[in-house]
Amino acid sequence: MQEVVLVVHLILTISLVILVLIQKSSGGALGIGGGQGGMMAGRGSATLLTRITTFLAVGFFVTSLGLAVIAKQQTTDSSVFDVEEPVIEQTEPEDKPEPVIPDS
Repeated sequence: MQEVVLVVHLILTISLVILVLIQKSSGGALGIGGGQGGMMAGRGSATLLTRITTFLAVGFFVTSLGLAVIAKQQTTDSSVFDVEEPVIEQTEPEDKPEPVIPDS
């Protein structure tokens, strides 16, 4: 299930980026410098590309939330403090070599 939602999410993401890039800027420079109508344009001026962008954006958010819910369900309650480290026993070698004392 997670793989299907992830593939749909990736398709929506790529489509949304491409669609936003091909749209014409309505004012340029974040609305600075005017433009054709700009903020004073009527609400009915939404083009087909704008409506498709809205649809893809809603789908993107829905799949994002879906992936978050799926990820939450698959995790278990654990903590880094709950992990038990393996105990490594150190033993001394059977035959200890004699320390070498240099002659001076």
